[in-house]
Amino acid sequence: MGKRGVLLINVGTPDEPTIPSVKKYLKEFLLDPDVIDIPAPLRHLLVRGIILRVRPKKIAPLYQKIWMDEGSPLRVYSSRITTSLNEMFGDTEFEFSMRYGNPSISAGLAKLRAAGVDELLLLPMFPHYAQATTESSLKHAHKQLAAMDWAPSLLEMQHFETEEEYTTPLANSIQPHIDKDTHLLFSYHGLPISHVKRIDKSKKHCQKTDDCCSIKCDANQLCYAHHCMETTLSVVAKLGLEIDEWSLSYQSRLGPVKWLEPSTVNKVEELVKRGVKKLAIVAPAFLADGLETLEELDIGIREHFYELGGEELTVIGCLNDDSEWIKGLGALIDKTFQTASA
Repeated sequence: MGKRGVLLINVGTPDEPTIPSVKKYLKEFLLDPDVIDIPAPLRHLLVRGIILRVRPKKIAPLYQKIWMDEGSPLRVYSSRITTSLNEMFGDTEFEFSMRYGNPSISAGLAKLRAAGVDELLLLPMFPHYAQATTESSLKHAHKQLAAMDWAPSLLEMQHFETEEEYTTPLANSIQPHIDKDTHLLFSYHGLPISHVKRIDKSKKHCQKTDDCCSIKCDANQLCYAHHCMETTLSVVAKLGLEIDEWSLSYQSRLGPVKWLEPSTVNKVEELVKRGVKKLAIVAPAFLADGLETLEELDIGIREHFYELGGEELTVIGCLNDDSEWIKGLGALIDKTFQTASA
C-alpha cells in the first residue's frame, strides 16, 4: 500500500466579488456541457449572448454581501474542512479544489503528486449524484490526470445520501433549531427535469410514476431527486418528525427550462398561506456554505418570508467543518480505502 491522497472537489467560486471575476467564473461554469446540456452553438449563444451580459452585474453585489475577510465563503470553508482532515489523518495528504475557478483540480492534483501520493481518492463534495456536479467533476479530474501523464491507483467516492456518517451529523445540526411550532424545510439545489429524466434508462419511471422520487428502484439508482428524498426521509426519521412538520423544495433555478419542483420560493409562500409562522430551512446538498445558502436563503428568502407575514426564520448552516461531520467524512474516506484494499 502506497501513500494515500484525497482530492476534495467542490463546484467553485469567483476569485473576487467583482463583475469581471464573476463573469470569468460563470463563463467556465455555464459553458460546461454537463451543466447546460444543449447543442454547443445554442449553449454558447445563450451563455455568451445573454447570460454573461446580464447576470454578472446582478451576482457580483450578492457575493459582496457575504464575502469574508479570508475570501469567498465556499473557499474558506472548503479550506477549513481540508485542514481538519489533514489534522485527523497523519498518513494521508488532503487537498481541496474547485471544478470551476481556483484552486483548480489540476493544481490540487499537482500538489498531491508532488507529495508522493500513489493511491488517490477523488472526492466530489456532493452527497447526491448529479451529472452537473459529481459526473462533471470526475470527468474533469480524469482529463487532468491524463494531461499530467499521472496514473496513481485511483478511487472515487460515491454518492452517500443515506450513509450514517453524513445523515447523523446532519440531523444533529438541525435538532437544536426546531420545536413543535417550527416547520422544517429541506431546500436542495435544483436541476433541470431533463437531467433527472435522462438517468431513467427505462423511460417508464421518472416523472411518470406517482411519488417517483420516493420509490427505490433500478430506474432511479443515480437519480438526484431520489437521493434528495432519501436524505430527507432518513433525517426526518432521526428527528421523529410527522409528515406535516416538514417539506422539501429546490432552489437556485436558472433559465427558462423546466426544473425540479416545488421551488423554494413557491414552497415558502405556500407554507405561510398554510399558517406557518416559524420556519427552519436546511440545505443538505451543500456541504459548505456559499452564495446559495448565505445569500439566496439567509438574505433573499428571509426577506421574502417576513414580507409574506412570517415571524421567525432560521437558516441552518451547512456542516462545514463541524467536528462530528469531519469525523463522519473521515470514516467515509476510511471505508472507501478499506473497501478498495479488501
